[in-house]
Amino acid sequence: MSETTITYTGDTRKSVSYDANHPYHFNNSDSPGMTLVNTMFDGRGYSRWRRSILMSLSAKKKLGFINGACLSPDLKSPDHEQWSCVNDMVISLILNALSKDIADSVIYSKTAKELWDSLEQRFGRSNGAKLYHLQKELSGLVQGNSNIAAYFTKLKRLWDELDALNVIICCSRVCVYEGKTKLTKSLEDQRLIQFLMGLNDIYAQARGNILVMNPLPSMDVAYSLLLHDENQREVYANAHFNSESVSFMAAGEAKQPNSQLLADFAAFMITGQGKNYQKLRS
Repeated sequence: MSETTITYTGDTRKSVSYDANHPYHFNNSDSPGMTLVNTMFDGRGYSRWRRSILMSLSAKKKLGFINGACLSPDLKSPDHEQWSCVNDMVISLILNALSKDIADSVIYSKTAKELWDSLEQRFGRSNGAKLYHLQKELSGLVQGNSNIAAYFTKLKRLWDELDALNVIICCSRVCVYEGKTKLTKSLEDQRLIQFLMGLNDIYAQARGNILVMNPLPSMDVAYSLLLHDENQREVYANAHFNSESVSFMAAGEAKQPNSQLLADFAAFMITGQGKNYQKLRS
């Protein structure tokens, strides 16, 4: 296992070694100019950017420098110099992930924790306006022309942002395990219902089959069932495409190009959407 070794001469301090699992350890790839995350924070999307930073620092075992677990040792401690080096490294990594204006506002922070606390105070506080916009977007989100995967991904992103705001009420320490389990299940059921409500009417039968299950299935199970239903529709659409499309192309030849009619027909068979095809049927 690789180690970071610091040797002092000319004083009474001893040589100190840090293995790869120690927060004071440096990897060979670590440098002040490296990029910690792909997205630079410019004042928007703080919750997603914050999540990326936390995961990256956790992977490097450096979270303690921003959450207070790795506080500065005494000046006389043999660990102090190495702590200062790692602290400056973490500061540099975070600054590299900030826009110039925001970075300039925190560049004189003495510790990584001080810098992080400043960002949390300015951008991380849950507020009513942000919660309102997320809930409004969720309430109006429906499948539309999206496939099952794309529709679910949009919902999942909004749910994750809500969770990151820490607005979900959690059980206190006095709650028993059963109570926490029921709370989690209740939230999962609410989100499953929300997911099912936004589906196109063409999935009414699959939706009904899920709703009669007792207890309600997990989101993963419901998603799998709906994806299977969608795949079956695609197979059916492809198998009947040639024979079905000929008659509809003849009916709509004077109205629109054949390519557009074919596209509308395919969209209707898979998602239940396709206005031009629906007009021809009527």
